[in-house]
Amino acid sequence: MSTEPAPTLLGVSLKMYFGYQQTVDWCRAVARMAADHPALGSGKVALFILPSFPALVPAGQAFAGGPVGLGAQNLYWEDSGPYTGEVSGPQLREAGCRYVEVGHAERRRLFAEDDRTVAVKTAAALRNGLAPVICIGEEQRLPVEEAARVCTAQLAAAVRSVPGRQDLPVIAAYEPVWAIGASEPASAEHIRGVCALLQAWLAGQDRFTRHQVIYGGSAGPGLLTRLGQEVDGLFLGRFAHDVGALADIVDEAAARSQ
Repeated sequence: MSTEPAPTLLGVSLKMYFGYQQTVDWCRAVARMAADHPALGSGKVALFILPSFPALVPAGQAFAGGPVGLGAQNLYWEDSGPYTGEVSGPQLREAGCRYVEVGHAERRRLFAEDDRTVAVKTAAALRNGLAPVICIGEEQRLPVEEAARVCTAQLAAAVRSVPGRQDLPVIAAYEPVWAIGASEPASAEHIRGVCALLQAWLAGQDRFTRHQVIYGGSAGPGLLTRLGQEVDGLFLGRFAHDVGALADIVDEAAARSQ
């Protein structure tokens, strides 16, 4: 097994903020930025983008041949069938996706997704060669150990349907629900404490040969430099809408990877 350290991982979900052409133009701008960034080219920093479904194909075309990974914000748990309006793992993989987000707090709140739904979607992602970005987080502000217990239980439920040993990376995106859309992220001490306990739990699961824990929830420029090695990267939202701000965060990730 390679002893090379895993890259600092940055992800961006565009949610439903951008229109179709705006998404395509933004992805092209990100592709240009990424092509010129040595840390992305060397693999010290990894970046994935999750646009909305209609823009997946042109986004993939923009990222083709470059260091940016493509992913989707959701998937259905069945691979085919009479499921009107749903998008399957095989379709996403064929469209060029390598990542897929599952279990975001908004999908739990707005679409009634529960632990069982997240579990079958996580299993669907892995059997179709997609690295799941599993969103976990406590709803209310809690002390570190209590928050970690809530998040570990969510993560355990998400992977309970995963069979056998997995070679694909499993990505835990720690997003305290109370910090999503807030003016400030959680404190660096809180993030580091919860993520350290999540790392320990994942390390004790012999099913996963690779795993990473990243932080989301009002994450933006300047945060990564305040976090320790317990945190493998960031899951970004609106702060990455400015490609220049995203480039600054890639610079931060590169500096920490030296």
